Amino acid sequence: MRRIGVVVNPIAGMGGRVGLKGTDGKVAEARRRGAEQRAPDRARTALESLAEIGAAVELLTYGDPMGADIARQAGFDPTVVGAPASANETSSEDTRDAVRAFVEADVDAILFVGGDGTAVDVATTLDELHADIPILGVPAGVKVYSSVFGVSPRAAGRIVARFSETERAEVNDIDEDAFRGGEVVTELRAVAEVPVADQRQSAKQLGGGTVESLAESVADAADPDVTYVLGPGSTVGAIKEQFGFDGTTLGVDVWRDGEVLASDAAESDILDALGDRNIIVVSPIGGQGFVFGRGNQQLSPAVIRQCDLEVVASRRKLDGIGTLRVDTGDPELDEELRGWLRVRVGRHERRLVEVV
Repeated sequence: MRRIGVVVNPIAGMGGRVGLKGTDGKVAEARRRGAEQRAPDRARTALESLAEIGAAVELLTYGDPMGADIARQAGFDPTVVGAPASANETSSEDTRDAVRAFVEADVDAILFVGGDGTAVDVATTLDELHADIPILGVPAGVKVYSSVFGVSPRAAGRIVARFSETERAEVNDIDEDAFRGGEVVTELRAVAEVPVADQRQSAKQLGGGTVESLAESVADAADPDVTYVLGPGSTVGAIKEQFGFDGTTLGVDVWRDGEVLASDAAESDILDALGDRNIIVVSPIGGQGFVFGRGNQQLSPAVIRQCDLEVVASRRKLDGIGTLRVDTGDPELDEELRGWLRVRVGRHERRLVEVV
């Protein structure tokens, strides 16, 4: 019987679709912009996947809204080991308290739902307690840079039920204020024990590759009647430069026929700017291969369904990735996006890459 502690950060990822690039210290602003919680749904998906495995599992959770009711909805009868100080406003200290309770209860693994900030809370608490309990993240935050997450909620549920080996992996976090200003400042915060699994994501790599000719080719082929939704990253940033404007390096910009319609746009801004014909231009995140669902949650299912897709990448980046991944939060859309995709790698060249 595997004893698994489950803790959910209910506010994780709320800042993504409203363009805040993180939720640390920005919950009130995210709510003011109309943000909705996404972590509970992703937690439920992971736990339903875990239940489908049929493994002998005992679930321990923290009180609502940090896991107990979600576990019951997924078909478990969890042992509740504690509760947050306030059901209305949870904090990182609540996550740490949950981890302490799991350690005291002698769990075999901890499944947490959140982003890099939550991963730091879990891993550093285990370090303080000198506990070598394996951890695995269900990706729900805006920032998912660390190599301690499943590639999707369903994958995380399967992994935590089945893993037999563990290895050490880095837990990184970034400065959100610098991130909002267009700069990535990463810091190694901990090294954690994690399950060995193909469906666990690798650490995010930054930058890389000469993309000038690729960017020129996209700009040369631009249609004045098309609205271009330009994702984050250095590769698409080069395309923004070719379009003639200083884009948001880590945000989404919308451009049509020489005019920037929205800068550092939230989901609602993008939807308002869309025209009759729209193309999303994105580049996979280096090392992970995610086209959607990591750092670009503004590109929501509602946006994606109204756009054609253009994926661009340097040859070097594709060589290091192998396959592409999607995690839009909409399983039906993820399934529609899977398959073979032509990725633009040069002025006249495309490479066929599988989206898995």
